[in-house]
Amino acid sequence: MTDLLLEATGVVKTYGAVTALRGASLAVRPGEVHALLGANGAGKSTLVKILTGVVRPDEGVITLRGQRREVRSPAEARASGIAPVYQEPSLIPDLDVRDNLRLTGTPVEPFRDWVATLGIPGLDLAANARDLPLPTLRILDLARALAIGPAVLLLDEITAALPADLTERVMDVIGRQRDDGRSVIFISHRLIEVSALCNRATVLRDGETVGVVEIAPGAEEEIVRLMLGPGTANGGRTRSAAPTPATVGPGPAPSVSAIPGPPAAASPPAAERPTRPVSGNAPPRLAVHNLAAGTKLRDVSFEFRAGEVLGIVALEGQGQDELFSLLSGEERPSAGEIFVDGSPVRFRHPADAIARGLVLVPADRAHALLMQRSVRENIALPSVAPPRRWGPIAIGEETRRVQAAINRLRIDTRAAAEVRRLSGGNQQKVTIARWIAFGAPTLLCFDPTRGIDIGTKHEIYRLVRELAAAGAAILFYTSELEEIRLACDRAIVIFGGRVVDELAAAEADEARLLRAAHGLAREAVA
Repeated sequence: MTDLLLEATGVVKTYGAVTALRGASLAVRPGEVHALLGANGAGKSTLVKILTGVVRPDEGVITLRGQRREVRSPAEARASGIAPVYQEPSLIPDLDVRDNLRLTGTPVEPFRDWVATLGIPGLDLAANARDLPLPTLRILDLARALAIGPAVLLLDEITAALPADLTERVMDVIGRQRDDGRSVIFISHRLIEVSALCNRATVLRDGETVGVVEIAPGAEEEIVRLMLGPGTANGGRTRSAAPTPATVGPGPAPSVSAIPGPPAAASPPAAERPTRPVSGNAPPRLAVHNLAAGTKLRDVSFEFRAGEVLGIVALEGQGQDELFSLLSGEERPSAGEIFVDGSPVRFRHPADAIARGLVLVPADRAHALLMQRSVRENIALPSVAPPRRWGPIAIGEETRRVQAAINRLRIDTRAAAEVRRLSGGNQQKVTIARWIAFGAPTLLCFDPTRGIDIGTKHEIYRLVRELAAAGAAILFYTSELEEIRLACDRAIVIFGGRVVDELAAAEADEARLLRAAHGLAREAVA
């Protein structure tokens, strides 16, 4: 057998009553891209944090190049050649880029070179991290890791926050790392990326390693079976798939779809999607006319009604961030009008938008949740009145609403005392449950399935359809084109701050959406 570069065996980690890892194992060969897969809460991120010195294991052995190592800090991990890119940006928001590089001792010139290679030339190192968009922060984290020339690069959902063009560049860089004899541990919920890039995949379920799969035709079905269980051989404990020649080996990285989505087999049939007739007589629930903000959002107009899910498609930086900021009351427009139920509105604060029934479900769960508070407190937050209306809280009614939302979204509350202890998928469910519990009529969903597993994604698709069928109006921006067909009724495409195409979800094939998103809408429509 090929000598191993990195190996973890028997890794155990508990947080109070919650067991995050229960004897997990991982073995990575030199010069391979190794997928680490599992549903949300399976223990992937915890294992990565242990390998990189952020968290100490309760039990287990880690070896690097055959030598046992106790990685006691992120600095030790970097010094030994292990460089992570975590699921959330790790730059300090109040520091500029240059000072963030100093914190980790990252050499500036290699960092600049990687940033340019990854598609962001001319980066201002004096820019504050908090002023940079999420995709840029992800690229900076990756460039910072690559700048030290790591032997093992750990990527936790690196593509989840990236548009198509940056995703392609990241894929190319991963292939180059493998070609140079370096190893990559790749965590992704997009199985098409795993099939295109990886040599092998280790699958975790409930904190245990339940299989190691060679990537070959048909491997996706085996991976999904292992992720979901039960029925895994040996009682759900470690097993290896039958040896199968890998279809992806050392050499140039295969091509990959620009914005990959879940496998078609995982898509719910259209007949299962609850629908509600959309009345053309009532005024639109939400309408925007010639909306503009700064230089990014120039002239956007659209409308949608109760019972409808309107999808938004756009590459990074085309004005979608500004659009959602305006509609949620975080920013004010420089031109244009917003109408709710036919009446013009002006939002000076997010509370104004919430008062009119427009609520934001952001992609970054950390911006929406009180991470050190309980699940109940987070869901009940909208019921807290402003100081001028303080008084007794109707505890019974609040508890009923919160529990109903938890049950409806099937939120795992084993770590209910602190939301930060939940998996990413359960955190996102809490974000949505907050508004379901208190009946918000219009949801502004900004990439709500980013970084969560396939099963939870499809739960959210079904929930979106159910809410629309019950009369909600939903604006749904997604970075995964397949989601338009799975969750939406119509879609608009934004390019250069303007709407350049509009189509029914049934007509939203990937080729047309991509062409429109790149500014080729006229040719696509023709």
